[in-house]
Amino acid sequence: MRAAVLTEFGAPLQILETEVPSPGPGQVLVRVMASGVNPLDTKIQRGEAAHARTAVPAVLGIDMAGVVESVGDGAGEYRPGDEVFGMTGGVGGIQGTLAEFAAVDSQLLAPKPRALSMVESAALPLAFITAWEALVCHTHIRDGALVLVHGGAGGVGHLAVQLARYLGAKVFATGSPASQEIIAAGGAVGIDYTTTTVPEYVAEHTAGDGFDVVFDTVGGATLDDSFAAVKRYTGHVVSALGWGTHSLAPLSFRAATYSGVFTLLPLLTGQHRERHGRALQLATEMADSGQLVPRLDPGTYTFANLHEAYAAVESHSAKGKVVVQVGSS
Repeated sequence: MRAAVLTEFGAPLQILETEVPSPGPGQVLVRVMASGVNPLDTKIQRGEAAHARTAVPAVLGIDMAGVVESVGDGAGEYRPGDEVFGMTGGVGGIQGTLAEFAAVDSQLLAPKPRALSMVESAALPLAFITAWEALVCHTHIRDGALVLVHGGAGGVGHLAVQLARYLGAKVFATGSPASQEIIAAGGAVGIDYTTTTVPEYVAEHTAGDGFDVVFDTVGGATLDDSFAAVKRYTGHVVSALGWGTHSLAPLSFRAATYSGVFTLLPLLTGQHRERHGRALQLATEMADSGQLVPRLDPGTYTFANLHEAYAAVESHSAKGKVVVQVGSS
């Protein structure tokens, strides 16, 4: 099979011929049709993602959609010909999805949404699972809850907005002036962080009480802003990028709580992988009911122009999720 292999950090990926893997116990062999490219993929390529535990040579690619080719022992929920999607590798020594075939843990998969193409489905896994971990596993959103998503037009943020609305929340999202149209299209109330201060938007949208849930997808100073925007006593801040050094005093003075999301953990540890499958089952339900729509970059990417896909993500010039078409039906 053909696969995109990182032979040394900082070097371009090479398209090489490698052996087709065989599915082990609990695994299925998937013919990969499409593979999403995440900012994490470009960091791994540069050798700047120690937390991903990737050693070269490695087949990169974290997200995929494809068709089950064969089934190993103990993976009986799937049959050859089933269309599936998932976040299945590319970190921790697990073969990635920029390959024509991948043997993957069946717990990481879910049936592909019927309403979405392979390319659209491959755009979802890492970003949706991150939003799901934050809003379903770490918070308890009730109908009418006030949820603030920082970075509401971003790869994770635009899916988090849709998920929060699905859970019954009234959703607000911060973004630049250029992102306000995208935020509104997702059903959130847009907040232009370049012209509105935290005290101003807390006063305007929560009467000064603060938001029930604040989901930070940006990190840095935005996480500090989150501590100042959350509701007193019962509010909760959750971040996908809480890696820096921050003062917890503003959060403590509001008697609110905080938790972090590390989406790679089930892949790296082998524990609780069924959580990813459950998250994507919800993504399928939402997409098939018209309540989850991924935002795609309009470019067409294949192995032939794979460097352009990585460059679009690296340069932040992509107009949505970049997805590489690996196979053809």
